[in-house]
Amino acid sequence: MRKKRKPSLWLTVGAAVLLIGGGTVAYWLWVQRKASLGNVPLGAQLVPQDALVAASITTDPKQWEQLREYGTSDTQAVLDQQLATLRDNFLTVNGYDYQKDIQPWVGKEIMLAYLSSEVPVSPPNAKTPTSVAPVTQLAMVMLLPIENPVQAQQLLDKPDSQKTRFIERTYKGVQIRERQGGTSQISTTVIDRFLVVSTDPKATDRIIDTYKGDASLAATPGYLQALGQIQVSQPFAQMYVNVPTAAAVAASNSARSLSPQNLAQVQQKQGIAATVTLEGDGIRFKGVSWLKPNSQKQLVVENKAKSMPNRLPGETLLMVSGGNLQQLWQDYREGAESNPVTPIKPEDLRARIKFFSGLDLDQDLLPWMKGEFSLALIPAPKGTPSELGAGIVLMIQASDRPRAEKSLNQLDEYVAKQYQFQAQKAQIEGQPVVNLTSPLGGLTATHGWLDNNVAFLTVGAPITNLMLPQPKSALIDNELFKKAVSTELSPNNGHFFMDVDHTINAGNLTLSPLTPQSPQQNTFFKLLTGVRGVGVTAAVHDERSSRFDLFVVMKKVGQPNPTPTPPTKSP
Repeated sequence: MRKKRKPSLWLTVGAAVLLIGGGTVAYWLWVQRKASLGNVPLGAQLVPQDALVAASITTDPKQWEQLREYGTSDTQAVLDQQLATLRDNFLTVNGYDYQKDIQPWVGKEIMLAYLSSEVPVSPPNAKTPTSVAPVTQLAMVMLLPIENPVQAQQLLDKPDSQKTRFIERTYKGVQIRERQGGTSQISTTVIDRFLVVSTDPKATDRIIDTYKGDASLAATPGYLQALGQIQVSQPFAQMYVNVPTAAAVAASNSARSLSPQNLAQVQQKQGIAATVTLEGDGIRFKGVSWLKPNSQKQLVVENKAKSMPNRLPGETLLMVSGGNLQQLWQDYREGAESNPVTPIKPEDLRARIKFFSGLDLDQDLLPWMKGEFSLALIPAPKGTPSELGAGIVLMIQASDRPRAEKSLNQLDEYVAKQYQFQAQKAQIEGQPVVNLTSPLGGLTATHGWLDNNVAFLTVGAPITNLMLPQPKSALIDNELFKKAVSTELSPNNGHFFMDVDHTINAGNLTLSPLTPQSPQQNTFFKLLTGVRGVGVTAAVHDERSSRFDLFVVMKKVGQPNPTPTPPTKSP
């Protein structure tokens, strides 16, 4: 039922123009008021402050056409089919056309928001109500600014050929119309130059409450300052995620509950905001996350990631780097404890490291891991047999080399005793290394040092000679890496890079976890074939905010095919 309660953009717009009767513009003229919003997206002053997600999206047809130019002919067909299905099911069936009926009066951007509400649930076939933890359902709200009231009035006065049944009610002096029956309950009204459409009457009431004085998204602490850090001209979209609300929704719908201490921890966070722009080579996200002004937690302002892209070979397929592995683990541990959907729990990771290496993460490893690090996937050299088709390398700038050497010696002794691996000293390109080889063949590992203080460990394909003493061509000079990874954030605290074409799309690596398991995942992977690569750069801005830039390098299909036309209705 939850999926049925989340109509698309086309459904809500179609329902809006279908249900609202004459007189709307007159009401609009009565309630309009001026608001100085600065750079805040239109509609943010009407969205409740505890909204889960809010997104302001452009209505500029040129930008939408540019979006359709990305990808391949196959991915374009998938995207067009999805949009055409939504249009036919929810707009065309009601006799409306977006370009003719809606585009002439709608403003430059629309606001979408998801509001959460707890719904009590009783066990199936229960004869008497029982106390069961409620689940959270989401209602979608759309705010469409009325830029041309005359043309909007012409549309709203259009006869209703569908004879839709609706009821009228008033809430705090605002007239509301609601469609009854079917799989959804659409609620519509006009507030302060906005046509408001929601999938839940209670959500409409909350929009009116906000209009009447309740806290809005625009008044969220730190929101204006955050948008100022990521301001761009003519964005395709601006997005906001309310972190405490998102954690609460995830917890209510998860088998894993959060303790009061963990709930208090997540409440110190405020939100994540991002602006989206369409560029010649792809889609850019400029983002910022921030803490509440009164939070006890403060970020460590440390941006020391500098050299790892220079140490990795140009053919590197995937890389994650950072400036301080010890600090990263501390942040991950704190975040995982207050995140009910964390993929790997900290205690599970500790146990796995202990099982496979015999080393205690907190006692044997982290004390000397305060420097820059990277974890990378490098393809196996041509002609080299490898089950995965690649090797994994971990590099860490040791803050205490003697302690690091002690840990590596412990690793050699453990794998020799536990797995009967042979630890043999060798040299590669004049550099001393230790090779760990299984007597049964298959898995191998190598560890050594770079520039006297950078420890490295490789597992899988023999890739050490690609890095020693230094790469013939470095990742930082890779053309795809240069396009994907932003240099604007400097200094920074690390990068993420993935060559999607040569990992997921190429299919020459054994990556079973990345095999689609459902129709939705299959559609996602089809769309992914239009992506060349992804790059992320992160930096700590100050004690309460951090920045990130994400760029998706897209393929270009060129001039897209015309959007499929709606089906012709039989007379």
